[in-house]
Amino acid sequence: MSVMFSIPGEPQGKARARVVRTKTGKSVSYTPNKTAAYEELVRRCYRNQMGGYKFPSDYPLCVEIAAFFSIPQSKSKRVKEQMREGKILPTKKPDADNIAKIICDALNGVAYADDKQIISLTIEKGYSLEPKVIVEIEEVRRGENI
Repeated sequence: MSVMFSIPGEPQGKARARVVRTKTGKSVSYTPNKTAAYEELVRRCYRNQMGGYKFPSDYPLCVEIAAFFSIPQSKSKRVKEQMREGKILPTKKPDADNIAKIICDALNGVAYADDKQIISLTIEKGYSLEPKVIVEIEEVRRGENI
């Protein structure tokens, strides 16, 4: 079984949890609002496009993520064309691992029981006229090579 869905808009990475001290001196950590909002968008897109399908908790999974960034308007026509063709790739933030982290964490309990089921993860970054993230999750059949 394999599922594929997309998340519209600029790819985002998972931000570190913030720690603040209360008036009593106790430390409290929280997830930044931007991260929480993007994780909710990921969950909503998955539910809307996949109808709530959830992989069984004992299935090993392969996840492929393609993150497409918008082409900056400030670039020349030549550079924009090279970005569109994949000759120039985005070596900018967010880091690929942070993009994977926000997607995989958001899908915990939604697409699969826990992201510990992921045994193979691939992420690519590129440019596109339409910024988005495309996620494919595939069951890895036991006994097959990844």
